[in-house]
Amino acid sequence: MWPVVAVVAVGGAIGASARYGASLIWPTAPGTFPTTTLLVNVIGCAVMGVFMVILTEVRTPHRLLRPFFGTGVLGGFTTFSTYGVDIERLVNGGHARTGLAYLGLTLLAALAAVWSAAWATRRLVVRRRP
Repeated sequence: MWPVVAVVAVGGAIGASARYGASLIWPTAPGTFPTTTLLVNVIGCAVMGVFMVILTEVRTPHRLLRPFFGTGVLGGFTTFSTYGVDIERLVNGGHARTGLAYLGLTLLAALAAVWSAAWATRRLVVRRRP
């Protein structure tokens, strides 16, 4: 159990650091649409779609790879807690329409990203397999 906890913690630190770096490079002004958080979540979901197809349908990975990368790195990188806080701040700050648009767009874009990335990865992998 401890090796799994350790790799999740290390992966989480890496993912959260990458997310924090994105927020420093592309900051979001208060009361505006949180584009950076949206993009981070959509990119993270797309990577998860690719990752899960490769690990479950193409290769047999080391037992610690999925917890490290899937739970740790991508769990730390994607930020659905910030998503919730962003929505609350927008609504409480008088930007309810923006908050609701962000709520729906993030959900739809994240689901579309994971699905389309998994679909595309399957198509590429099937064509290349012997």
